[in-house]
Amino acid sequence: MRCNRRTRAGRCPNTPATSSSWRHRHAGSPRRRRFVLHLSTTPRRLSAARRLVEKTLCGAGVDADLTDSVQLVLSELYGNAVRACGDYVPLVAEVEVEPDSAPGVGAGAPGAVWVRLHDPYRTARPRRSGVRLDDPEAESGRGLPIVDLLAPGWDVTATPVGKQVRCRVPVPGR
Repeated sequence: MRCNRRTRAGRCPNTPATSSSWRHRHAGSPRRRRFVLHLSTTPRRLSAARRLVEKTLCGAGVDADLTDSVQLVLSELYGNAVRACGDYVPLVAEVEVEPDSAPGVGAGAPGAVWVRLHDPYRTARPRRSGVRLDDPEAESGRGLPIVDLLAPGWDVTATPVGKQVRCRVPVPGR
């Protein structure tokens, strides 16, 4: 966690506790806030994507814990795409805030964030390595188990131009 970039209340910097500006614009509206990012598989691009995710989600009123989870899920999917497809392969990342529909939750409050990563290799599917999350000797192989924890039920779908990995990251504790 990057605690130095968060306030004591666990919010992103410069984001009011109620995220009133975003909620006001979208109050009563089921409209989703999303962005699409076209990038190639390089470490520098991943770093830029993580910063954009943080900035966009903070601006949408998403709390720090959910933002960190989304960044981690996107990083793991991106890393898998690099290993499966190689360097400089074009990817498309989509991040979309889903409003919470639970009774008693403020209008426009984030309920989850969808992360979708498209790559051109339909047959290169994510594979679990069998490494336990608590294995002190393992140097890699924990990525998909972490995605399982943060985005239960994620899936892979073939598309006309490759495949899409889809994850719904719920607000922690829901």
